[in-house]
Amino acid sequence: MSFSSEVKHEISNVEMDSCCERAMLSAFLHINSNLLIVNKQMQLQIEIENATIAKRMFSILKNRYDVEIELKVVKKQNLNKNNVYILRVLSQGIEILEDLGIYTSRGMRHTPSSVITVKPCCKQAYLGGAFLAGGSINAPTTPNYHLEIATVDDELAEFIKKLFEYQDINAKITKRRNKYVVYVKAADHIADFLKVTGAHVKTLEFEDVRIQRDFKNSLIRLDNCEVANEVKSIQAGNKQIDAIQKLIEHNRYNYLEPRLIQVADLRMQYPEASLNELIYEYEEIHGETISKSGLQHRFKKIIEIASKLD
Repeated sequence: MSFSSEVKHEISNVEMDSCCERAMLSAFLHINSNLLIVNKQMQLQIEIENATIAKRMFSILKNRYDVEIELKVVKKQNLNKNNVYILRVLSQGIEILEDLGIYTSRGMRHTPSSVITVKPCCKQAYLGGAFLAGGSINAPTTPNYHLEIATVDDELAEFIKKLFEYQDINAKITKRRNKYVVYVKAADHIADFLKVTGAHVKTLEFEDVRIQRDFKNSLIRLDNCEVANEVKSIQAGNKQIDAIQKLIEHNRYNYLEPRLIQVADLRMQYPEASLNELIYEYEEIHGETISKSGLQHRFKKIIEIASKLD
């Protein structure tokens, strides 16, 4: 089972008050249902690929509206041959959609009635229902953090985006083929979404993997930084040794100022040492302190004098 399916499984099993179940169902049917006319009856048809979601939606519809629901299981004609659960509500289709705030005498609404998400808990439940209907989330082990909810209605996408923002979650909208996709990229905001929709187990798993991954990346960056500094130090040391050897070859070394000869002798004795290591050795030999900038200045002077010999 994918991480996305596991998140949906957990959200589907969250216990809710009646108002929140209504908000969840409103979002789910708004994104993932069709209104059919069969024998002069308005029927709702819902196609669901996740058995747990199908069971939850069946339960809410049955308990809330006491309607007859026909369940059909169809096997998809693809390589995986997964099951598709088709729920058909045989009566009260219009009444159900009206109660869920997504249908009026003028037809389907673009966004639900404000009464559906008036409570903070219902806003969270609505987001959960929208995710169950048209959402997906990348596993935290993948290179990119990504959560999205897709819908065919641009106004509904804007409404979902505002619900994200109400939870202090930064979301954006993009158009992909014939759908409007509300998406979140920031890892901490994805974790917040998992919390508010009740997927607490998956929140902990997501955060655990994310922290380990970020820690590993930090170590890699630190290692790379240390390697880069070491390479830089070696290159600087080689440049200093080249300058000292040129001065020796041109019989100019012994004519240097004593303070320059002190650091030059030190560099020849410790060709691979860093500046910090040379500072320690300098203080041990000469019994006086020298700063890093002071040491760099003397080496710079030696290189400058050697360059003039060309």
